[in-house]
Amino acid sequence: MRRSIMPNRSRLVALALGLGLSAGLHAPAPAQPRQVPETRQQITLSFAPVVQKTAPSVVNVYGARVERRPQNPFMDDPFFRRFFGDGGFGLPREQVQRSLGSGVIVDAAGLVVTNNHVIQNMTEVKVALADKREYEAEIVLRDPRTDLAVLRVKGARDLAAIELGDSDALQIGDLVLAIGNPFGVGQTVTQGIVSALARTQVGVGDAQSFIQTDAAINPGNSGGALVDMQGRLTGINTAIFSRSGGSHGIGFAIPSAMVRVVVESAKSGAVLVRRPWFGARLQALTQEVADGLGLDRPAGSVVASVVEKGPAAEGGLKRSDVILAIDGVAVDDPEGFGYRFATRPLGGTTQLTVLRGGKRITIPVKLTPAPETRPREPVKVGGRSPFTGLTVMNLSPAVAEELSIDPSTEGVVVAMIEENSAAARVGFQKGDLVLAINGERINASRDIELATRERKRAWEVTISRNGQTVTSVFGG
Repeated sequence: MRRSIMPNRSRLVALALGLGLSAGLHAPAPAQPRQVPETRQQITLSFAPVVQKTAPSVVNVYGARVERRPQNPFMDDPFFRRFFGDGGFGLPREQVQRSLGSGVIVDAAGLVVTNNHVIQNMTEVKVALADKREYEAEIVLRDPRTDLAVLRVKGARDLAAIELGDSDALQIGDLVLAIGNPFGVGQTVTQGIVSALARTQVGVGDAQSFIQTDAAINPGNSGGALVDMQGRLTGINTAIFSRSGGSHGIGFAIPSAMVRVVVESAKSGAVLVRRPWFGARLQALTQEVADGLGLDRPAGSVVASVVEKGPAAEGGLKRSDVILAIDGVAVDDPEGFGYRFATRPLGGTTQLTVLRGGKRITIPVKLTPAPETRPREPVKVGGRSPFTGLTVMNLSPAVAEELSIDPSTEGVVVAMIEENSAAARVGFQKGDLVLAINGERINASRDIELATRERKRAWEVTISRNGQTVTSVFGG
């Protein structure tokens, strides 16, 4: 089916280019004459050499976590334990939650990159190589912002590491292969093209600029490899657009430029990915604003606020500036800019092309990490209150950067929420700013610990979420 469609598509493209000559387009290259295969080598052209080179680098990743069911109160009675066992009414007290995905060997010493959602909340991780050997693995680094994680295979050496390619060199229409373990059936290879680049509205991770492909990607492919025709890793398959749960030809991969940043952080021994700090908040450029600025299209990012003494402010960036490009590469929206900026190495400077007052200027911004201006002092709230299960910490530019919240905000932020806790049930979310409890202002993480020591019949809580302040009352 695909072979019969491609020639027709080629003729349509050639016709479109021909009609566009009057508009100043370059004349298309002469069409290559079609030929009947004349040799056996031409008839048996195959992707097999690329697969043979890359498949040993793709692994299966298995995660597991043991969950304990609450003790049934009847089990305190020996009579009930005699008839129903320790599990309670025939149900086991422990249940095992499992996850299945794929991964890619990126270092011969045993480093494997996969998706964070594959191993999220898992306490045991195993890796199965393409030759069926299985090893235990430890989680070296998690990066929820990009939905990437790095594992280290225990006891394995001289593994078949893949070469990292240059995702910035990809073009729409390039052939690619997706390799992974869909539905747990075993290692599977699918073929397609790069359907689009710099997709930012995917809803996975924060630093978004995904490669879109029509190579079939299904559940279990997460963390697998997207490779080019030279056998280089160009992306980590991470998400699909689907109404049924299966492949509809719209899959997304994290570019290798971002993968490289996370892998290099793991190799350096870091437990967190250190990225350059921008120190400004951006908004998308609307058509109305673009018309007012004399732009032919709404491409770029408007500076909404600038953090005092941050890299953007020191470079001279101002509120209402429009960022059009970074190091000469156009960026259409804040997500695209965030991706480009996050993949820049620390140290040195990057050059921003900015529109200000109808003129284009260049602004240098230093590539430095976000500072820890105040101690985090993380506090995990216990006791019995709506806050039980929260881990809160003091805000600083570094914490704001890690949680992807407004860098100009101050106060106490929700950094983690324990599953099935009281805090999770009442609806707290990661990134919430806790402003007040029962009318008392919260200025530090320890304030929440003090405010929840005593039980109360009712709790009045004021939080800030996505710039909106909300006050709610919960029962004690």
